[in-house]
Amino acid sequence: MQQEDGRFRKLRKSCNEPGDAHELTFTCYKRLPLLSKDRTRLWFIGALEQARSRWRFDPWAYVIMPEHAHVLLLPREADYDISLILKAIKQSVARRAIQFLRDEAPQWLEHLAVPTSKGVREYRFWEAGGGYDRNIEQARTGWNSVEYIHRNPVRRGLVQRPCEWEWSSARWYAGETNVRLRMDGNPPRP
Repeated sequence: MQQEDGRFRKLRKSCNEPGDAHELTFTCYKRLPLLSKDRTRLWFIGALEQARSRWRFDPWAYVIMPEHAHVLLLPREADYDISLILKAIKQSVARRAIQFLRDEAPQWLEHLAVPTSKGVREYRFWEAGGGYDRNIEQARTGWNSVEYIHRNPVRRGLVQRPCEWEWSSARWYAGETNVRLRMDGNPPRP
């Protein structure tokens, strides 16, 4: 365990197992609603698209909430490093958001400031560490993860039904064509 801001966080240990899907959770720094604007959500989708192309994985499901995001993905290569996929997504979004704040709302940067041991001020968009990463080995677990991801906005009271939230893959699964991000395939049926 690692202490940060008076709270203890579990250290993430990734397992790069060929054939396993990964359920990932990205949490914004201090759980601030940094993903509440469409521009930031679009940056997240763009980062996911770029990482999908670069690191060769199939996204199976996603949802972007105001202060966190979930992604379920399956690497296409037997030899992969999930930490590189995480880094590709997180760094891209963080860099764009921090640059946007520098240019458009520098006073807001103070909310993201993190003192360092070198006395240099850094800014953090995401919570420290890799986030939550769970290997998915079973088809039933994969489908449960898809349902959990899609029901996030409903549980939070943001919408009545998963398909009403445009920032998730629920619409794609419902057969709609006007979606923000197309999935590459479905998890295997249990």
